[in-house]
Amino acid sequence: MKIGMIAAALLLAAGVAQAAEPIWDANKVELKAQKLADGVYAMVPADAGKAAEGVPIATTSGILAGSKGVLVVDTMINERLHKQVMDEAKRHGALRYAVNTSYHGDHSYGNYYLPKSVTVIQHAAAKAYVDANFAKDVQFMEGAFGKGRGIDKIKPRTGDVLVAKDSRVQVDLGGKVVDIIDFGFGQTGGDLVVWDPQAKVAFTGNPVIAGRPSLPWLLDGHVQDTLDTLTRLYNFLPADARIVPGHGPVIGKEAMNGTWITWPP
Repeated sequence: MKIGMIAAALLLAAGVAQAAEPIWDANKVELKAQKLADGVYAMVPADAGKAAEGVPIATTSGILAGSKGVLVVDTMINERLHKQVMDEAKRHGALRYAVNTSYHGDHSYGNYYLPKSVTVIQHAAAKAYVDANFAKDVQFMEGAFGKGRGIDKIKPRTGDVLVAKDSRVQVDLGGKVVDIIDFGFGQTGGDLVVWDPQAKVAFTGNPVIAGRPSLPWLLDGHVQDTLDTLTRLYNFLPADARIVPGHGPVIGKEAMNGTWITWPP
């Protein structure tokens, strides 16, 4: 029954992706900063509070700031949304790092607009995918999000620092050490979670796509891998952790309970 429900959700999501009109318009979305702790902000769509539970909305982003500089989580799909994130990031210090939670264009195409001084952190598998498939990926993203959104202007920029499979990288922002972790296949072969252990905030990208029932889609035959990864993530997070999902408002760890499987397994 669980597998059947997942399959139905994947078919629905695939149908939405092929629709004539995108489910959100990158030329219209307005982002706002939500402070979660000192130096920790979620960049979420202004209308996120009106979204039905579990229904993905426009891509979220994140900002983590310390005395040495700022790290941005996900650089958005086009110049317009990228600039909204960067304008907020500049309010908190000098931008030093950008992390892509996956290779998906709405999480990584904004790398193109980053200053050369910014270090891009990416999963090794994400870089390999972009290197081999960028033109095809742009075509898919234009089909899903529509032409005239500036997607065709993007040129690929991949990671300067690569996170290997099943490993992590730590970044010292000055008074704030951030962990960038591969928990396994979540929605792609190159998913990363950005974890601030002080604030107990996790930026998960699409593996936790929204509030319950927050099923990622386009798993390409990796349903069990995704369930195993989500189990590892759930067990890693403390009870009072907050999650900034890939396409939804900020949620608590408890929102994962009863989504894919019943926790704990």
